[in-house]
Amino acid sequence: MKERLDILLVQRQLAPSREKAKAIIMSGNVYVNGQKEDKAGSTFDEKSEIEVKGNTLKYVSRGGLKLEKAMSHFDITLEGKVCMDVGSSTGGFTDCMLQNGAVKVYAVDVGHGQLDWKLRQDERVVCMEKTNIRYVEPENIEELVEFSSIDVSFISLTKVLLPVRNLLTDQGQIACLIKPQFEAGREKVGKKGVVRDSAVHEEVIRKVIAYAVSISFEVLGLEFSPIKGPEGNIEYLLYLQKLPEGTQNEEIPFSVEDIVKEAHKTLERV
Repeated sequence: MKERLDILLVQRQLAPSREKAKAIIMSGNVYVNGQKEDKAGSTFDEKSEIEVKGNTLKYVSRGGLKLEKAMSHFDITLEGKVCMDVGSSTGGFTDCMLQNGAVKVYAVDVGHGQLDWKLRQDERVVCMEKTNIRYVEPENIEELVEFSSIDVSFISLTKVLLPVRNLLTDQGQIACLIKPQFEAGREKVGKKGVVRDSAVHEEVIRKVIAYAVSISFEVLGLEFSPIKGPEGNIEYLLYLQKLPEGTQNEEIPFSVEDIVKEAHKTLERV
């Protein structure tokens, strides 16, 4: 009898949930019969020998690793801050925020029933499921937030950045994921929704940056995400800070081309 690898991990109590199992598998720490396996959907005989090596994830999902890199690379401090996790899903970003000292996190997602039970039970977390961030107003939350992450799918950041900006304190900051597959035109997206062309990556990054500048954000940094999206897309972390309304700072303190090149060099062989 064959079974999916993520299910086998849960059955053998090597992971507390299928979501966590997927994250552990995709992190490259799972070996089946001595061979490394990184696809959660691969099926194996139920009697296969399965071993989890190295460190398992310290967050409820691998999303936490993305924010962890942003915090490290951009020197972001969340100690004592009120935060928001837009596109919270299982809550990897929320978990990372809490572990780094956030006093409160608004976890916002259009879906429902996805946020990890550990986070649902945490009094520092305000679960805002079945909620479209585009329609959240300042009066819908108890206080403005000092920091927000954005990790959304099937929608462009150009539809999301302004609503989030309206929920930030003065000089509030955002770390958002640029996902080329949801920013590029349909004709530029390849099989299985994967965008491999580095020129398209540069184009969509510049588009998002130009929009952010136009709505009074200062662009502080750009870096590639440490892990690919579920289908294998390279993603990018953009770090922004709110400026007074009507202010525009077009200075970009990095080379988009160089960061895209480094991303492809590092992640294409992963």
